[in-house]
Amino acid sequence: MQTLLDLIASKKSDLDRLRPLAAGALAQLQKFYDVQLTYTSNAIEGNTLTHRETAEVIEHGITVAGKPLRDHLEAQDHYEALLWMRAIAIQAVPLDDAVICELHRRIVVRSQPAIAGVYSPHARRIAGSPVIFPNPLKIPQLMEELGAWIKAAPSTADAAFTAHFRLTAIHPFSDGNGRTARLLMNLMLLRGGYPPVAVRPDDRKAYLDALEHASLTEDICPFQRLLHERLNETMDEYIAALKQSLLPE
Repeated sequence: MQTLLDLIASKKSDLDRLRPLAAGALAQLQKFYDVQLTYTSNAIEGNTLTHRETAEVIEHGITVAGKPLRDHLEAQDHYEALLWMRAIAIQAVPLDDAVICELHRRIVVRSQPAIAGVYSPHARRIAGSPVIFPNPLKIPQLMEELGAWIKAAPSTADAAFTAHFRLTAIHPFSDGNGRTARLLMNLMLLRGGYPPVAVRPDDRKAYLDALEHASLTEDICPFQRLLHERLNETMDEYIAALKQSLLPE
């Protein structure tokens, strides 16, 4: 793990040396990653839109024949929530439970408006998983405690990944917990000067297994390693894309 952390630190220094980034190059890169983040985050939750279809829905408002309306709404919601997340990342807005609720509200505002930004009053379970989530009566206090922890947390990848796990362990919402946790994670990564990380469909089993293991054993190490590996890979891609954008035409 230490070798992985050293690699990430070295790449973070390389990334910092490329800053400040030209607005045009940065906008193109962000658009590419934001479509990818929307596709991947929705796909691992069962959304049937492909990467290209997600891009068409976001960029052109195209309705894909044969695909559920909810899948289209989820793509629009996630993308706009992601843009709001990016705006918050560069503002001096404290990150707390209110920000988490607003992220969730935006993620489901069209697809499931009745639950948008509202803590679940019911027991929550994941089909096929032995994990038991906290009593719904405890959610407000647990979320307030999580918000206080995030406000005091350092701007590190470790803290971002821990916040992701803690939010999913509380599982405060009736649906959309994973998507909200990944946006919260990426908000914290952006504030720390890192690129946002996509959890890809190919990562789904390892990702869910690591989350379940952490919930059942309080051992977050496999989850931290998985996401640090994804961050390491993402930084390679991000730095290469930035260097390419800086080449003279």
